[in-house]
Amino acid sequence: MTESSPGESANSTSFQEAVEALRRGERGRAKDLLTALLRADQGNANYWVWLSATMESTKERIYCLQTALKLDPENHSAKRGLVLMGALAPDESIQPFSMNRPRAWEEKLLLANEKPREKGLKVLARNPAVRLAGMLVLAVGLCAAVVFGFILPNRMSVQPTRTNTPGPSPTFTPTPTIFGAVGLPTATYIGPTPLWMFLPVTYTPTPLYVSTPRDPLNFEQSRSAKAAYEQRDWDAYIQYLRVMARNEPTAADIYYYIGEAYRFKGQASEALEAYNNALRINPDFGPPYLGLARARLIQDPNVNIEYLFDEAIARDPNFGEIYLERARYFLYNKNPEAAIVDWNRADQLLPGSAEVQLGYAYAYQALADQVNALQHAESAYNLDITNLPVYLLLGELYIDGGDYQSSLDPLELYVVYKDEDARAFAMLGRSHYELGNYQAAITNLDDAITLDPVVSRRYYVYRGLSHLELGNVDKAAEDLNRAFEVSPQAYNVNLGLVRVYFLQEKFGTAYQKVEALQALITTDEEIAQRLYWRALIQEKRGEQEDAIRTWQDLLTMDPRVLSSEMRLEAERHVREVVTPTNTPKPGTRTPTPRP
Repeated sequence: MTESSPGESANSTSFQEAVEALRRGERGRAKDLLTALLRADQGNANYWVWLSATMESTKERIYCLQTALKLDPENHSAKRGLVLMGALAPDESIQPFSMNRPRAWEEKLLLANEKPREKGLKVLARNPAVRLAGMLVLAVGLCAAVVFGFILPNRMSVQPTRTNTPGPSPTFTPTPTIFGAVGLPTATYIGPTPLWMFLPVTYTPTPLYVSTPRDPLNFEQSRSAKAAYEQRDWDAYIQYLRVMARNEPTAADIYYYIGEAYRFKGQASEALEAYNNALRINPDFGPPYLGLARARLIQDPNVNIEYLFDEAIARDPNFGEIYLERARYFLYNKNPEAAIVDWNRADQLLPGSAEVQLGYAYAYQALADQVNALQHAESAYNLDITNLPVYLLLGELYIDGGDYQSSLDPLELYVVYKDEDARAFAMLGRSHYELGNYQAAITNLDDAITLDPVVSRRYYVYRGLSHLELGNVDKAAEDLNRAFEVSPQAYNVNLGLVRVYFLQEKFGTAYQKVEALQALITTDEEIAQRLYWRALIQEKRGEQEDAIRTWQDLLTMDPRVLSSEMRLEAERHVREVVTPTNTPKPGTRTPTPRP
């Protein structure tokens, strides 16, 4: 038998503790233990299965079980759970739960001589002498608790002696890498498990800017400030920093950190004051200039603050955060070429940064360079799977490239954690429409339009076309008319309206619309679609000669631009419409219409 390593033994112990916590109903404790285990071993399907039992929502449970099934396709526990929640079709190959313990009613049916003899505490507890002794011990314990817990402490109140232990200050960096980010105090969390909980490390830590040795008087305050920062308790963080500033009046970095805390709270004016205080102490300190730029952008995203970035770089050209922020600023102001130059510099100073790769992806997307944009987005994902904007960008890039199937996974995960992002639901709805999942398309587009009708209005066309495919003609007409108001020159919107009018038997209106469609065509496939619907409409209008000419024009097109259904339909209509009207004379040939 091989001896297990200490790490394996510790993991096994933690896993058993998690299981026992679940059985006691302590889901929070079990969740903490299992997420800690997953940081060390993300590929353990068993941990994911048990983690699903700690989750609050069905979406989270399904996500955990689907992850387990991807890691272990034969995991019957994951399959059973997904079947029970309706996320997987029933399968006879899935084994039922094993019944390896007796049922309660079986135990009651046992005869006296068949039942196992009771041992241990149960037998002792039934002994009258033991019970009397236990009551005496309990009474003595209560008396002692009253004396030592209430009486003595009131008579002997002693203040603890505070000891300051000199030593180096712990380092921390209150500088996130998100453009225009606004930090908020941490509230009681209800919702999906944060992605970072599943990881052994954070892949994109914010680079530490300064590591100033602190005065011994500030050691305790610095440690408390670090704890407050990690908990996102900005008010407490600021309070500790202000005490430190009184002890170290010449330390410019303390006021810089105060400014950062106010910026995270969204209090731009207070942040600006703190950054300026830092510069009064040390005008050559670079980071406050970056802070000023960030705070000004919170007040006005369109403000011109390029000179502040230049001042920051002049004083500290090796501070990578400056290049990151200035690149985002350039991209926001529609200058992706300048942004790429800054991201090149940031990539040198911050190697392995997912934020840099994500920035490249946005810039190349702005330049319509789909290949490079997707390459950098996937690199950002590989560097940091906790970065939610990466999932949204990947979904968008896959859609732009026509890879609708690949867009589903990142978008579906994104909306679990960002369930108020209308645009993400809209993109997900479009992907489902393109894949023929019309009901799923309608469901997601309903969510998008409910969340933000303005943002989602360009996606009305996909909900309208989905309704059309499902036979909901009136709903399709409503959505497609809204889509027409937004995009009157869109080919798919106008073709959808042609189909709606045809099904509503408004053949005159349908004819006008299909004729207007001629000016919007850009591909041979669109020419074929127009001819197909024009022929059908003309037949309904009684224009048989024009209809037959249109069918014949359709059949002369390259077969590669016609669907098999269109070709068969055209041939059938030609056979039915073109029939000899007079009996031919002997010796004459009946003309046969050619495709």
